Amino acid sequence: MRIAGAVRVVASAAACGVLLTTLTSCGDGQETEEGDARSAGARKDGAGTAGLKRIPDVGDRLRSKIPHNSRQVVAVYGAGRNSADSTVVLYTRTGSTWDKAAGWKAHNGRKGWTADHHEDDKRSPVGVFTLTDAGGALPDPGALLPYSESAAIRAPRYWAKPYWHDFDYVIAIDYNRVKGTAPNDPTRPEGQSKGGSIWLHMDHGSGTSACVSLPKAAMVKLLRTLDPKQNPVVVMGDRAALKS
Repeated sequence: MRIAGAVRVVASAAACGVLLTTLTSCGDGQETEEGDARSAGARKDGAGTAGLKRIPDVGDRLRSKIPHNSRQVVAVYGAGRNSADSTVVLYTRTGSTWDKAAGWKAHNGRKGWTADHHEDDKRSPVGVFTLTDAGGALPDPGALLPYSESAAIRAPRYWAKPYWHDFDYVIAIDYNRVKGTAPNDPTRPEGQSKGGSIWLHMDHGSGTSACVSLPKAAMVKLLRTLDPKQNPVVVMGDRAALKS
């Protein structure tokens, strides 16, 4: 297990693509019981569907960006360009075909999606990104990816209480970050204006600042399943952008 205690605490202030100098986290600062209930449970979305020739509803443009040696794909299907609602499906490849392993309701940037993400635009970036590093405020639940447990990753307690557990478990999306570092490493190779610190993390029932959020059970499942030997990637975007 890799411990990230030495990572600067300021790194967590860049989490989810937005600096924490504002009082908003990966959402709008207000939650409802209905929203919490909607995201509380993992939903099997056609789990067990096997022998797929290709990842469904992903067009040639993005499919060509999936590395040939990738055998695990987390597909994030956004409901619409300006929607914060999405569905996440885990696909695994055996030979030349894909199996649909599990699926969950999820959330993305609260203003939707963009092919040109910038800091604080409240939209999630469309694209294909590798998944190489994980971590969280909680101890390693059995992750196969390198896992950094650090109090520096914990959501600040000046945030509204529904957000306190957002970063209990996180998986870094390799957008404008250095692979092989803890998720809260603040380095942004393409510059601060391009945003960064975009993660898969635990859901609080509504849209995020740029991350993709899932129920706790889903995060545990992904952490225990995504294997660096299988070169996992995330393919993410609204459905129209994914098909283009």
